[in-house]
Amino acid sequence: MNQTFQQLRLDAVSRSFTNAEGQAVAALKGLDLDVRRGEFIALLGPSGCGKSTALNCIAGLNALTSGGIWLDDTRIDVLPPEKRGFGMVFQNYALFPHMSVLDNVGFGLRMRGVSAREISERARKALELVQLVGHERKLPGQLSGGQQQRVAIARAIVIEPPLVLMDEPLSNLDTKLRIEMRGEIRRIHGELERATIYVTHDQDEALSMADRIVVMREGAVQQIGTPREVYRRPSNLHVARFVGYRNVVSFELGAVVDARATLKSGASVLRGTTLEPLGPGRVSVAMRPDDFERCERGTADENGFDAVVETVEYGGRESLLRVRAPFGALFARIPGDAQVGETLSLRIAPDRVLVYPAEGA
Repeated sequence: MNQTFQQLRLDAVSRSFTNAEGQAVAALKGLDLDVRRGEFIALLGPSGCGKSTALNCIAGLNALTSGGIWLDDTRIDVLPPEKRGFGMVFQNYALFPHMSVLDNVGFGLRMRGVSAREISERARKALELVQLVGHERKLPGQLSGGQQQRVAIARAIVIEPPLVLMDEPLSNLDTKLRIEMRGEIRRIHGELERATIYVTHDQDEALSMADRIVVMREGAVQQIGTPREVYRRPSNLHVARFVGYRNVVSFELGAVVDARATLKSGASVLRGTTLEPLGPGRVSVAMRPDDFERCERGTADENGFDAVVETVEYGGRESLLRVRAPFGALFARIPGDAQVGETLSLRIAPDRVLVYPAEGA
């Protein structure tokens, strides 16, 4: 397979399964995606959204119901997995427990009939890339979880694939190791100068690692954009919720001038930002807990309000509060600490108050 490809193209890729009742269930619905050489793509969404199905279709582990997959001018969805030549890293590592680290890494090369000398050279080079020199003769059970994951990555890249596919590879690691491995995976990706498609349900992983994020829901793409685009301008309420807009409150839409909206709830008024044309009536307003600012009582200007603290999750440098505002309950993350029953003054910038059609509309 071409290792110097310029583009992987998914053209209306769909995949359906038959459930226990004999009914066809669409797991993937018309996925269109172009992946450029050197790009890091994250498929992001909750369990059952179709992201792993999409990865398995690319790998050849799932046959397509319709559509096509192209690597430059070569159609590859008609090829078996071994003919595609992609590297794959699984969630559970899938290492052979009775084989040494070096033998695990070289396994794919042996299956391709590569000479023993070349296997040794390439496997050692791959272990050097993942910073596991000195562990060649250990068994997987003698390694930490993070080291085992590095072995799995080395095994995937040693075959020099045009594309590396990763299916939630960090989900079994603790928080500290996950954060460390994010940087390592991104470093390895940069040194390989190939493409990576990475499946995750963790928005922080997607935002910190990807060049572009594909947000999915129920088998369909909701938004494709850079981390900044997805974070700051979610295309709909589902995407907003998934990337951290935990507060969704119903307001009455007032005047809209140059995408700046007046929002009313009883005697409360907020200014927000519309991302699409909206008709009159109720709207859903999304706000991140991190976007609230604590201010001195009586000094809050536009988009300021008082709120009573109902619960406190202390986090050291900052705390996550559930507060009761005049227009409803909110979560707000503030520096320092607060006390239950305390009244705080909060404000939020109008461009961080995102206005969408009413939920269920």
